[in-house]
Amino acid sequence: MHQRKQAGHHLRNAKIRATLPAAQLMQAQVNGGKLIDDAVSTKPDALEPAFSIFSAEAKRFPLILTLDQNGIPHRWITWQHAVWYYAKQRIAWETGTEAFTVSGGKCQATGEVSSVTAASIIAIKGKAMAIRGFNQTPPLNNRELFHRDRHVCGYCAGVFSHSKLTRDHIIPYCRNGIDTWMNVVTACRPCNERKGSRLPEEAHMQLVYAPYVPNRAEFLILANRRILIDQMAFLKQHVAAHSRVHMA
Repeated sequence: MHQRKQAGHHLRNAKIRATLPAAQLMQAQVNGGKLIDDAVSTKPDALEPAFSIFSAEAKRFPLILTLDQNGIPHRWITWQHAVWYYAKQRIAWETGTEAFTVSGGKCQATGEVSSVTAASIIAIKGKAMAIRGFNQTPPLNNRELFHRDRHVCGYCAGVFSHSKLTRDHIIPYCRNGIDTWMNVVTACRPCNERKGSRLPEEAHMQLVYAPYVPNRAEFLILANRRILIDQMAFLKQHVAAHSRVHMA
C-alpha cells in the first residue's frame, strides 16, 4: 500500500526548491496548447497544455512522476505541467519525499508572494488506466534497449558505451525476423558483425541473457536518467521480478 498525502498539504521534508519569475509561473498555470496526454481522461473538457520534457527549461529540474488516481504509473511531466495540474486542482493525492516550490507574483493587497509546491510523485484526478494500458508494449528504440540490457553485449558479456553498441536482431530481418523487444538484444559492433545474417546457433554464439518486454513502469525508468531516489523506489515496486532493473 502506497502512502498517500492529500493534495494541498505541502511536503514537510522538501529537499529541492526552485524560485521562478512571476511570468513563468503564470505561463505554467494558463498556457494552453495542443493535447499531449496519452491516457484517456474521464473529463471530456480536460484540455492539457503542451510542455516538452526535452526543452532546456524542463531540464533545469528533475521530471515529476504522474500516476493515475489508483496509483498506476503514467508518465513523466515537467515542473510547468505539474504547476498547471495544481493550479487546476487536478491533484488527487501525492507521495514521495522530494518537492519543488515554484514562486510567482506578489499580491498588491497583502504583499504575499504566490507559490505552488509540487511533490515528486503526484496522482491525477480523472485518470484511470486500464491494466491492459499498463502492460501494453512500449516503443522500441536503442536508448531504452541498451538501458534494458545494462549496456552489456548479449554475446560476449562485455560492457560498452552507447556509441559502441548496436541493436541485434536474434532472427535477422533477412530471415523474416521482426523488430520487437523479444527479438532484439544489445550487441557490441564486433559481435554484431561476426553474427551477421545468421542465427546465434549458426554462428556458434550463445546469448548470455534472454530478451524481454519491459512494462510501463520499467520503461519509465529506462526513459529517464535523472530519476530521484523516491521515484525509483516507487517504480521498482511495479517492475516485474525478472527485470534487469533490479540488478542495478
